[in-house]
Amino acid sequence: MCGIIWYIGSKEVVPILLNGLKKLEYRGYDSAGIAIVIDGRIAISRNQGKIKDLEEKISGKKLLSSIGIGHTRWATHGKPSEENAHPHIDCNNNIVIVHNGIIENYLELKKQLIKEGHIFRSETDTEVLVHLIEKFYKGKNLIKAVQQMIKKIKGAYALGVMSSQEPDKLIAVKNRSPLVIGEGKNEFFIASDMPAILNYTRKVIYLDDNEMAILTREKLSICKSHTGKSLKKKTEEIAWDPIQAEKGGFRHFMLKEICEQPRVVEDTFLSCGYGW
Repeated sequence: MCGIIWYIGSKEVVPILLNGLKKLEYRGYDSAGIAIVIDGRIAISRNQGKIKDLEEKISGKKLLSSIGIGHTRWATHGKPSEENAHPHIDCNNNIVIVHNGIIENYLELKKQLIKEGHIFRSETDTEVLVHLIEKFYKGKNLIKAVQQMIKKIKGAYALGVMSSQEPDKLIAVKNRSPLVIGEGKNEFFIASDMPAILNYTRKVIYLDDNEMAILTREKLSICKSHTGKSLKKKTEEIAWDPIQAEKGGFRHFMLKEICEQPRVVEDTFLSCGYGW
């Protein structure tokens, strides 16, 4: 299972991303990466292997930013490699994306995008998504471009999208893969699982299927991903500590694993390319 963490606020983002990814290591992974907006451009660092290897790779670099996304990958489409690691970026190096799940119709979309001149750098289904957004994006309305992309794809996904042309905005979309939003003071976190954010906040909002969140430092907006219809979501206060969160609120890991078996079976089918 892949892991996602992203942040927008006033704090230095790289330590938050790396710490969040470490909290998601229990999910298993073969590669890791982060992307931030710095000086009006997207900076990406990825590698095959452990998060500690990623830390060593970026050690000493001046990566001062307060907005970014991180990802740990468990290979489905494409072998474990730096090229297939997330985040993925568009042809113009302006839009970046991370993704959990599987895009069932990615091959036909990829063939069409290649005909239109898009250049692919990986073997993943995820890269199709960022090129679709690039296709629809006119440099003014990232939200609309993401909505148009969603209408073209089939499958399960938890998506994080960021653009250097709208550097004060993050977009998250959920369908059949988990996403949780953490609220702070003039800051927001999003993650694929609770342990990644509990060191920073206990106020959370769970996204449901076919919902999209738009985040700035000051505001969170949630809407239906296909229609843009505005939604009001309840904020919940989590009483778990980070250790309890890793157990999903269960008393011990064995009980958690027993109760998770139906979801594990579903995730296995999805990773093999079979939808329900």
